[in-house]
Amino acid sequence: MDLFGEHKERIITGVALVVALLIIGIIDNFFVMWAVFGAIYLLAFKEALKLFEIEQNNTLLVAASILWLIAGVYPYGDDLFVLAGVAYASAVAYDRDISWKNFLPFIYPTAGMLFIFTMYQEYGVTSLLWLLITVAMTDVGAYAVGKSIGKTQFSPTSPNKTMEGVVGGIAVATFSGMFMGLTIVDLDIAFLISFGVAVSSIFGDLFESSLKRSAGVKDSGNLLPGHGGVLDRIDGYLFGAIVMLVLLRGLV
Repeated sequence: MDLFGEHKERIITGVALVVALLIIGIIDNFFVMWAVFGAIYLLAFKEALKLFEIEQNNTLLVAASILWLIAGVYPYGDDLFVLAGVAYASAVAYDRDISWKNFLPFIYPTAGMLFIFTMYQEYGVTSLLWLLITVAMTDVGAYAVGKSIGKTQFSPTSPNKTMEGVVGGIAVATFSGMFMGLTIVDLDIAFLISFGVAVSSIFGDLFESSLKRSAGVKDSGNLLPGHGGVLDRIDGYLFGAIVMLVLLRGLV
């Protein structure tokens, strides 16, 4: 009881987010998905500017907005990440005063969000539910096991993470995700993809932790009570979605 009392605000926000996502999933409308993911993306992009210590730049936000508008009509959204890289490299070649640092938010969180949206377009809302369950269970399993028996530090980047918790989280998520994956692929493929997503989500969380430590902040923002910012909530999904879509295309 004390365990949940300590994190009551976080749990309430988490449940609210899950309910909202389930409602959106039930609606399962392309425009609704595009609009919701777009809002999440732009909020995350704005937080990324802070984490990368880039001065608030309206030009970059406009560019990100245009990129997402194009994603709504272009059938291969993940390709837009590569095209954005080519466009920015061309701009840097033309004007050497343009800093490569400003492109970092077009890698993170842009790539992950484009992959999430493309996965929805190619594999439907069921694939998003698979991703949601796998990443969420990685967090839940890692927290539960880490709190229970965790002793060995996993990485100095995130001192609270333990090796026991990470292994437990990956195990719980792999088997939880595997059963959801059976609605799309065979058992062996569902197992491999769920395992890959679980592992990548651990490092997605670790990557954001490293950004926050470099920027000297505790959270990426304060929009979500008990969770911090948008990036604090979706970090594992940004890495997990890329791995899931690549493996779905390669193994199915």
